[in-house]
Amino acid sequence: MALATRPMNQPLPGRPGSHSSTPRELGPLARAIAEEPIADAVSPVVLTGIARIVEFVLIALSGAVVHAIWIYPISGFEPMYLVIELAVAAAAVIAFQIVDIYNVQAFRSHVYQLGRLGLAWSVVFLLALALTFFTKTEYSFSRGWTAGWYAVGLVVLFGWRIALGALVRHWADQGRLIRRVVIVGGGREGEALVRAIASEAHSDLRVCGVFDDRADDRSPSVVAGVPKLGTVDDLVEFTRRTRVDLILVSLPLTAEERVLQMARKLWVLPVDVRLAAHMNRLRFRPRAYSYIGNIPVLDIFDKPIADWNLVLKSVFDRVVAVLILLAISPVMLATALAIKLDSKGPVFFKQRRLGFNNEVIEVFKFRSLYHEHADPDAKRVVTKGDNRVTRVGRFIRKTSIDELPQLLNVLRGDLSLVGPRPHAIHAPLANKLWDDVVDGYFARHRVRPGITGWAQINGWRGELDSPEKLQQRVEHDLYYIENWSLLFDLYILLRTPFALLKTENAY
Repeated sequence: MALATRPMNQPLPGRPGSHSSTPRELGPLARAIAEEPIADAVSPVVLTGIARIVEFVLIALSGAVVHAIWIYPISGFEPMYLVIELAVAAAAVIAFQIVDIYNVQAFRSHVYQLGRLGLAWSVVFLLALALTFFTKTEYSFSRGWTAGWYAVGLVVLFGWRIALGALVRHWADQGRLIRRVVIVGGGREGEALVRAIASEAHSDLRVCGVFDDRADDRSPSVVAGVPKLGTVDDLVEFTRRTRVDLILVSLPLTAEERVLQMARKLWVLPVDVRLAAHMNRLRFRPRAYSYIGNIPVLDIFDKPIADWNLVLKSVFDRVVAVLILLAISPVMLATALAIKLDSKGPVFFKQRRLGFNNEVIEVFKFRSLYHEHADPDAKRVVTKGDNRVTRVGRFIRKTSIDELPQLLNVLRGDLSLVGPRPHAIHAPLANKLWDDVVDGYFARHRVRPGITGWAQINGWRGELDSPEKLQQRVEHDLYYIENWSLLFDLYILLRTPFALLKTENAY
């Protein structure tokens, strides 16, 4: 039941009124919970992946250090030792995986992880010694190096794991390893789901509240000790204001229409959405379910870019942004000088835009309007022949040079190099806000916005003076989100300079 890729010519799902850019008023309890200070989440997938990489490096490095002290002064560099060091490091990481010490719970327990780590490390060395014996190569390697590597490696691994455990416990105390969950649907199904989560011995789930559109006896104000915080429209606003990692829908599959209504409202959020099947009488094959603890769920929506993909995209953005800034620094200096000589006012201009998950961000641009016509909220869209634009401004807007300072936003983490363009907060179209013109408009905010994007290289840049143009831009943005990859980003970046040559829609 995972969300399938939607063809670009398929109509967008409907958008309820609560998705407007005007914040929805929450109830007192929901507002209080949303205003609690919450630390950013640490991905367990990324954390365990980094632990594997660090331990591989530590093991190989330990062997190399012992080799440098014990072997190198007498025999010089022996390439075969390097091969063995890398092979044993890889085997050790596999062994640690087998004994199940690559998970957050193991990181937090010294006795559990250190005992299993010591056992696995010893078994790896015994197997390596057995292999050299049966291949009759035991005399090719120094026994002093072997014993020294075993001892040094064990001490280094124990020290690393103790430090890692302290860090993980600190993050746990901050709530950074907790998955904040909200439940959609109260009543009998919601109560059973809350109790199922509470029964998990080492669950990392923390239920923040229940949201339900029903206001009668089928949806009480407290569900198994968890308060009801509002309706599903309130949930959309709640998720805008605080960190929500998972939405569990407790409605039965038989309530097909209600499930579809929930999906239409929740798909615009950058959150994993799952349909709990713990009380479902229909039984699918086990592979049809994914599991949260012991709770079977059906996938409705996934957070578009998460875990290692998010790390890769962030690193890619910053590295490439630095390289581009170094390459174009003469162009930026010349532009700044031209702006200063052409008209009074600052060189740079900050404009408020809607970013990831509808957060308000300030993007940097070279000033292209006369200073007295500054419009930080872009309430009036720049059109062809607009007399607010300076002489230099016309050129830098045509060539998109005015957008180059946004590379600084990429380094700050406000923007990505590639993504949906961040639209102005109050930009109107035919006297309507853009989210009132195109259904599902805010679904484009499920990822961080970008300097360039799939819509821009396909000709949908510049002035948006018709609902059709806005519809096409949103369609292309959603296609990008649903088909994202690092190669897709690279392709769009390489196509961008050629797309900028077409300036008929840029004013």
